[in-house]
Amino acid sequence: MASPSAPGPAPEPHAPEGYALDLAEAATAPLSLVGGKALNLGRMVAAGLPVPRGFCLTTDAYRLAVPPELVALGAALDAAIPRAGLAQAAPETGPESRAGARLDAAAQAARARDLVGAAPIPPAVESAVRAAYLDLGPDTAVAVRSSATAEDLPFASFAGQQDSFTGVAGADAVLAAVRRCWASLWTDRAVAYRTANGISHAGVGLAVVVQAMVEAATAGVLFTANPVTGTRTEMLVNASPGAGQAVVSGAVNPDQFTVRTATAEVLHRVAGDDDPERGWSLDDAGLAELTRLGTSVQRLFGSPQDVEWVIDAAGRTWLTQSRPITTLYPLEDPMTGEPLPVPPEGQTRVYLCGTLLQGLTRPITPMGLTVLELLRNQQGLWRYVNPGLRMFVDLTPLTRSRWGRRYLTRVLPLADSRSAALVPGLLADPRFAGEGQFPGTDLARVARRLLRGRGRADRPRADLPTRATGASPGEVPTPTERPARVGTSLGMLADQIPRLVRAVLDPRGELRRTYAYARRLDAVLQLPGPATAEERLHFAENLGLRTIEGLLKATLPGFSAGYLMLAVARRLLRGIAPPRELEAVLRGLPHNVTTEMDLELWRLAVTLRDDPEARDAFLATGPAALAARYRAGMLPDTAQSAVREFLGRYGHRAVAEIDLGMPRWAEEPDHILGVISNYLRLDDPDQAPDRQFGLAAAHAEERIRSLVDRAAAHGRWRARLLELALREVRELAGLRELPKFHIVRILAEVHRQLLLVGGVLVRRGAVAAAGDVFFLDFGELRTGLRGARLQETVAARRRLYDVEVRRRHIPRLLLSDGTDVEAAALAAAPPSGALAGTPASAGSATGTVRVILDPVGARLEPGEILVAPSTDPGWTPLFLTAGALVMEMGGVISHGAVVAREYGIPAVVGVPDATTRLRTGQLVTVDGAAGTVRVVPD
Repeated sequence: MASPSAPGPAPEPHAPEGYALDLAEAATAPLSLVGGKALNLGRMVAAGLPVPRGFCLTTDAYRLAVPPELVALGAALDAAIPRAGLAQAAPETGPESRAGARLDAAAQAARARDLVGAAPIPPAVESAVRAAYLDLGPDTAVAVRSSATAEDLPFASFAGQQDSFTGVAGADAVLAAVRRCWASLWTDRAVAYRTANGISHAGVGLAVVVQAMVEAATAGVLFTANPVTGTRTEMLVNASPGAGQAVVSGAVNPDQFTVRTATAEVLHRVAGDDDPERGWSLDDAGLAELTRLGTSVQRLFGSPQDVEWVIDAAGRTWLTQSRPITTLYPLEDPMTGEPLPVPPEGQTRVYLCGTLLQGLTRPITPMGLTVLELLRNQQGLWRYVNPGLRMFVDLTPLTRSRWGRRYLTRVLPLADSRSAALVPGLLADPRFAGEGQFPGTDLARVARRLLRGRGRADRPRADLPTRATGASPGEVPTPTERPARVGTSLGMLADQIPRLVRAVLDPRGELRRTYAYARRLDAVLQLPGPATAEERLHFAENLGLRTIEGLLKATLPGFSAGYLMLAVARRLLRGIAPPRELEAVLRGLPHNVTTEMDLELWRLAVTLRDDPEARDAFLATGPAALAARYRAGMLPDTAQSAVREFLGRYGHRAVAEIDLGMPRWAEEPDHILGVISNYLRLDDPDQAPDRQFGLAAAHAEERIRSLVDRAAAHGRWRARLLELALREVRELAGLRELPKFHIVRILAEVHRQLLLVGGVLVRRGAVAAAGDVFFLDFGELRTGLRGARLQETVAARRRLYDVEVRRRHIPRLLLSDGTDVEAAALAAAPPSGALAGTPASAGSATGTVRVILDPVGARLEPGEILVAPSTDPGWTPLFLTAGALVMEMGGVISHGAVVAREYGIPAVVGVPDATTRLRTGQLVTVDGAAGTVRVVPD
């Protein structure tokens, strides 16, 4: 084969002319003209990297050749593209409709391929191809590869979606391969990939790269970051003798090398499936050269790259393609694009995903993150980062403190068992083994000071301005005026101790105090009107600061006292009953706002069942249409008033409700209306949620009597103390949901005010839609009110948000070098395949699996096993008909586990990849005591 030419100097920027460009010219061409593959190759040529000679047939040639009918076909396919955005997910469609949509898309894609295949190549295009090919040398063997405008993008690589052809020789053969590349833009897989990534079919174009072939002695793929573990300080090399196509296509099992980027040290070798006597396909010198080239490529493009390479018979390495690695979890701050902060000493840091602990897998809007940042304690013990639009808490100081290490091993299992299982290995890592101080070297001194006289640390400065909303002096500091606090978290802890004691001594009084706080909060959430957009923005920005401290003081003592008494009961029962027997005491708890909401929704459904017109309307109409009728006031009278009353009380809630950017149920009631429809299909009285709740409460009372009777055999006072403790558990533990309930009320009011500000910004031309405010921060909104145009900023953040909405895997523990700790652990010791997790709610249930990724519009038949990534209160109406719960995330105190115990359904949490390892329709047995999920053989 012809020897490829060495790369030349970087080309001068210019406007390319003609249909065929030299690869050097592609470096300065727009993506829309040459596509991702050619643009990247051109940039590597310009940077002096070794790239085989070649040319690019531009998208102008493609658009000249294809028939006009293709535009209409592309537009028709665009109608099927899901829009992630902020709207809650569309109702789950049945398998018949999904299959029909796939068949329709496949038919339209086939029609598009036929149109491209039948269209003649225009003479001007044919002439350009023949001339450019002749410049490479007559009868030169070339690779003919697609270069789409939607390809090799930062968020979607399109690897293998369009066709490539190798060993093509002769101008006629090249032209035939070009036509086949054009047609491959419309393969079923390419159409499906664009649809899944939200990329328009009508706007896509295809260029074609033609490159001289290299006589390959060895070839393969280089990842400049480890794509399995996410580690940015390692490279992964796949290599095999011969052409690289076999490695890329998966036709061979290549040798695999893990290399330390900084030193090219080989950390790990895994042999492929070729002849073992031949030895390794790459020696250390070859790996070092690839590491050097990979570092140069990554520096050129500014992000980790997936690089295809070839080593020729003379031992020279050539780069034939580079695309971003799109599967890595991002390490940048989503608002600034800056990398995660690293201390001056360069130590590796470890972050825990707090978003997952909240039962939330989807990203949080930029404004949602901004407000959560305001609610968090800025001068407290914790430091947060937000890569991938999700909250991560910095655990590094805990890993370097003797106290912190004990805290992690004892407390984290209660919150998330899967994260906790990773902690022993993490703490054994030398990078986290140091004996350091917990955040703030004067922690003990601060604690003593706060316990002696905590008022001084928390007292607001008198010189801060007062808000016009009736706050007392110093009560409402703006973010830039917030008073300095020392050890605020410890101060709050010290403040809570007497409140906790009071709750234990007077549980009924504590209930009265918590409900009185709810009435006070109603007043605080009111903005005196009329108000300007600037006043609304100011009110929204400071509402959390005005309320969060008082909210926690009012709501934490109650349920904390309940769980404290549960710990007392557990101690009193030592040697009498195992701790798991106490689970039943937590079933059917009163005073739980989430349970009360679910039962009220059930009572609403019962009311509609007794009204034939309302019942028929809900059973015959989908959630979206019901929501449209409700907003128009067109539901049957009984339903219209009942739904309005329910939303008047609970309309501030939402799925993923800690993100204030998410639509509230009052705005988009589709989810709630769909749940009501499901309830109306429940015809077994024994499965009625109110009956199930009553049975759970009765079971709890029976368990209390049994435990007290057994304790009496060990002493009358022990039995009396136990009964007192368990009665207080029943009285107060149900308040666990109250803090979040009120926090969500606050977020909902901020949401409402910001939408009103958004309406003003739309009228002033600063944004395109009122909802765009959730992709900005408060400072940016102020500039918008002063006349700045914010459309480009919003568009960029919406693109990032849409990418993150589609992300399925979120690291539970993330290192600052990009390592997904769980992925690294699984790579080192793959699981046996058994589905095992953490026992969360005792009991056993056998039923049919229903995998649900989003509760909006989801339907769960009575007795089905709910398998979900995680849950928050928006999921709990589904619990009322579930036979059991299986979650990928969570621990024994996570929301789903607590509610499952209260409803008396078996639950196993922390089951790795449950939503992919189990499938809808499988028959499984869930053992909530053993923490196992077993597939029942056919």
